[in-house]
Amino acid sequence: MSTSPSERAPLIETVVTTTGSDGVVNCAAMGVRWGEAELVFWPFNGTRTLRNLRYLGEAVVHLTDDVLLFVQSALGDPRPTMRPAARVAGAVIEEANSWREVVVTEIAPDSPTRSRVRARVVASGTGTQPPLGLCRARHAAVEASILASRLKWLGADHVVAELDRLQELVDKTAGPCERAAMDYVRRYVAERT
Repeated sequence: MSTSPSERAPLIETVVTTTGSDGVVNCAAMGVRWGEAELVFWPFNGTRTLRNLRYLGEAVVHLTDDVLLFVQSALGDPRPTMRPAARVAGAVIEEANSWREVVVTEIAPDSPTRSRVRARVVASGTGTQPPLGLCRARHAAVEASILASRLKWLGADHVVAELDRLQELVDKTAGPCERAAMDYVRRYVAERT
């Protein structure tokens, strides 16, 4: 099977909002292959995100510098300020740097644990805050949240050791938001080990 250009694009960490049959908006951290006309992502089977995508077939995919929002979306159930999307029945996170509204074109099994979702971009927008650029602490907190989200598969000893390694980057380069994000991850792991 050949791959589309979007499947060869870089995997960008995003926050995806989807709406369920109950009308509740879910925020989920999600790695997305970021193409111009199509996005591809792989939600875990059994997640609210996948259920919502099967139900409504629409989503809004956000780029954000707010690492605390990303971490909370990976490990919790945040409620950021949102407004209705322009072209899909979804929600745009007010503080996002930019976003793409998408309509699902395909949901297919990809592995025993994940499904592959292809989505066509139907609208996009930019927020009022330009991206800040690269920050090692921000990337460390993102990686820490990904490790924490896989705690049951990776094991507590491995995750805690990696968090300790990543903490050094946070200690050296973080601002208040990055410190809060790493603290959130550490609390999440401590409550589950």
